[in-house]
Parts: sequence; structure tokens; C-alpha cells
Amino acid sequence: MAFVLGITGSIACGKSLLCQHLVEAYGARHIDADRHVHTMYEPGKPAFDRIVAQFGNTVVGTDGFIDRKALGDIVFGKPDLLAALRTAIGDIEGEFMRLLRELKDDPAPIAVFEAVRLFEGPYMEVCDAGWLVASEDETALTRLMSRKNFSREEAEQRMASAIHWTERAPKADLVLHNDSSVEEFLASVDDAIASALKDHQ
Repeated sequence: MAFVLGITGSIACGKSLLCQHLVEAYGARHIDADRHVHTMYEPGKPAFDRIVAQFGNTVVGTDGFIDRKALGDIVFGKPDLLAALRTAIGDIEGEFMRLLRELKDDPAPIAVFEAVRLFEGPYMEVCDAGWLVASEDETALTRLMSRKNFSREEAEQRMASAIHWTERAPKADLVLHNDSSVEEFLASVDDAIASALKDHQ
């Protein structure tokens, strides 16, 4: 039975880096909740038709799939439209709970569930621990501008739309700060996973 670890954090804090390290160094099974949601509205699935009905044919790309950038441009910063999108996609929470129960029985030593809204749903009922990856605002802004070629204003808009890590910290079993080098961050991950696995035995 796998140790199920929930990972969350704001944009550009290092969630994906942490998860990739656990996969490569520990053979962890990894599910990225955001990416999995995309599979729920592939062509031919009911959610595809509901999204097109809600937002129009302009959200369908030339490849026949939903153009996530076009869709994101429509709903970004608009809570009512984001809520409408979640409704159109379907039972996201139920799908994630199904995945988590599968992860619990995975033969891998560690199963990682990476989700932005980890603490906003019932997912910690299944997860053995929930970790929050955090960065100072200026660190995250610099990363966003570098990775996405954003202007400072664009990066600040993305940051402002996300829940700040300090609001989620009280719900986390562990807060991992990622403001120094990659090596230092991954060393702290190694220490944390060693301690978590020891306690889980």
C-alpha cells in the first residue's frame, strides 16, 4: 500500500520540480490533477459538448480539442465563469477521489497527488500527508517572468488570482520553502520524505 502524499502550492513555487524528483529518485507514482482534468473534456466526452455549448466554438482548436489557452483567456479572473467551467466539466471532485483510492492500492512506495485545490476538497481524507510548497512573492514573480516570458504586470496578475500560500499553511502537514537553489530545495525534500516514510511504517 502506497504512502499517498498530497502536494499543493501557488504558481511558480516548485510543485512540479518536487513531484518530478519524487518520481525519479523514489519511483513514485504521480498524478497531476490539473492535467487529468484535461482528459475529462476530450472530444467525444460529454464535458466537451457542454463546454462548447457554454463558451462557444471559438474554444475548439484546429486539432479538434478544447484550446485551453483560449478557454483560459475567457475565464481567467472571472469567478462566475470559472464556476461555470467546473460545472460543465462535471464531477471533478468525485473523479479525483476515485483516483486517490486507486493510488492508495498502488504498489509504488509513494503515490503523489499534485493538486492546486488540495485543501479545498475532501482529498485529505485519503492522503496520508499534505505538503505545501511555498515561495516568497518576489521569487515567484521572477520565475514567472522568466519561464513564461511575462511582463511584471502579467506575472502579478497571475499571482493575484491565486490563493496566497500563507492562507493554506495552517492546513498543511509540512510547508517546504523554495527560495534558494534547486539543490537546497531537493535536499529538504529528501529529508522530509525520509521522515514521512519512517513515520508511515
